[in-house]
Amino acid sequence: MSIQDRASAFHRLHAPGQLLVLPNAWDAASARLMESLGAAAIATTSSGLCWAHGYADGRSIPLETLVGSVAEIVRVTSLPVSVDVEAGYSPEAKRVAETVLAVIDAGAVGINLEDGSAPPELLAAKIAAVKQAARKLGVDLFLNARTDVYLKRLTPPERAVEETIARAGRYAEAGCDGLFVPGLAETGAIRAIADAVRLPVNLMVLPQLPPVAELRACGVRRVSAGAAVCAAALGAARRAAKQLLAEGRYESFFSEPVAYAEMNALFPMPAR
Repeated sequence: MSIQDRASAFHRLHAPGQLLVLPNAWDAASARLMESLGAAAIATTSSGLCWAHGYADGRSIPLETLVGSVAEIVRVTSLPVSVDVEAGYSPEAKRVAETVLAVIDAGAVGINLEDGSAPPELLAAKIAAVKQAARKLGVDLFLNARTDVYLKRLTPPERAVEETIARAGRYAEAGCDGLFVPGLAETGAIRAIADAVRLPVNLMVLPQLPPVAELRACGVRRVSAGAAVCAAALGAARRAAKQLLAEGRYESFFSEPVAYAEMNALFPMPAR
């Protein structure tokens, strides 16, 4: 499947009436495992990918490491791949576009690009630059604009819905394809935003987030795990290692492992 075909397929997964569920991956092994479990696409978690390479989350990973990781994931999966590029690793729209082009060159057909605490005008400029660059490359990139109104509490709670909708309009005008609102979990606010925003709305898994079926009824079109799956995996590793080091016991290792043969079979051996 060509990169253009993957891009078209990824856009179709966000069509009205669809709800795309993404248990985010952080490396090639987790991506291939997600595919084997029935995921329709692969999305990366910036924090998990950074941790896997020894960097703190928060725009510190070198571009070549990020791009190399994306290429590894694309190599092992037949699914569309979307990459969390945080804020684009630069305040300059032109440089953000260059970064995204490198990610596309590695095989990605979607990105998440966030506003954080910066003025929304900055993300709008980045969106416009990225979409223009992708079009010149001939790739219909799916750009998911992340707003941190809820996650970073950028406004008083009573203004959060209004501010999210206003930012969605600004980012849609700049050319984004979806709206990601991490931290949003209250049903009334979810429904109000999904009803008012013409973009596919993406939410992040939280302990208090309603079940997927309820989110579908609210008009949500994408749900992603963020760092939750990676954190759960690291939590299991910590429990097992603590039991071994502190007690000299091994039961945690074998409570629910992925079998060696099952995991190994996900990666065909190269022909000799």
